[in-house]
Amino acid sequence: MSQSYINVGIIGAGAIGNIHMSSFAGVEGVRVTAVADTYLPLAEQRAAEHGIATVHADPQQLLEDESIDAVVIGVPNQYHATLAIEALKRGKHVLLEKPMAIDSKSALSILEQAELSDKILMMSHQLRFRGLSRAVKKYIDDGDVGHIYNAKVGWLRKKGIPGWGSWFTRKDQAGGGPLIDIGVHMLDLSLYLMGNPKPVSLYGSTYAEFGPKRQGIGNWGTPNWEGYYDVEDLASALIKLENGATMSLDVSWAAHSAGLTEEPFIHLMGTKGGVSIVGDRGTYVTHVDNEVVEREITPLEGEEDRFQMIRHFVECIREDKQPITSALSGYTNNRILDAIYESSRTGNEVKLHWN
Repeated sequence: MSQSYINVGIIGAGAIGNIHMSSFAGVEGVRVTAVADTYLPLAEQRAAEHGIATVHADPQQLLEDESIDAVVIGVPNQYHATLAIEALKRGKHVLLEKPMAIDSKSALSILEQAELSDKILMMSHQLRFRGLSRAVKKYIDDGDVGHIYNAKVGWLRKKGIPGWGSWFTRKDQAGGGPLIDIGVHMLDLSLYLMGNPKPVSLYGSTYAEFGPKRQGIGNWGTPNWEGYYDVEDLASALIKLENGATMSLDVSWAAHSAGLTEEPFIHLMGTKGGVSIVGDRGTYVTHVDNEVVEREITPLEGEEDRFQMIRHFVECIREDKQPITSALSGYTNNRILDAIYESSRTGNEVKLHWN
């Protein structure tokens, strides 16, 4: 690159965009020079808080700025594809919030544009960069787990529906409920730890037992009581992978999940050992002389996951290399999400074919 600094524009001044603004401020060689939000007062507020020079009410104006090298897209799901494709066409590197898109068709359009471009498109899946996730990955890479043949993963909130009636709870704007919101995090991290095997078939079911009754409402997001709720509040799936492994996935925004943790969890069972993540706790288990041996997994040292993620994004830009949370990983996640919704709708197994 011709300049020493990478100039970044943030599209979306909400909670997620605000986190990214703070994160970039902690990484050398990068500066946030512009922010765009259709609600201009919020963009102006963020600019004042973070010392950002330029404010736009229209994301298109930010994308037209040739001085910006990279953009972060942190807006409602329905706008991901349009903005990501336009950014790539205009020669910007892209850090895209999850999910990649509202559905797999839109995700494929982003993937195809990324492949045509010489720019980086990275998915914002920060859980991969946590010290505990990296420590568990090291156990797996060192061969202590062996072939992972079964995974039980999920995130079961008892009362956490976000922004009832807002875009969060509208299928045409969000794509779905907890499955596409928090389920995608668990799906992405689990597949990554398992070595990214392709899914080949699945059964799935979704349920809406709380949201339509305006029950189970959490603290995230701003409710819109003039809006509506037409997404699930619980989803469950059994996924078969190309290497013979299976994964069960269970997620909810609201559920009578008595006796079950509300923390995100991943349990991976392998031929030599097993690893688990429950919230901030990691465990390794194996058999020694026919006795069960368990030990705690200590997170690897380093900065917070959000700084690790931003550093990786910057490194990929400077070294022209593919990020570990690539465009293909985002598309794969969307394919699985769509298949779960389809299986729930039809009551049938869905087979996934890959070119």
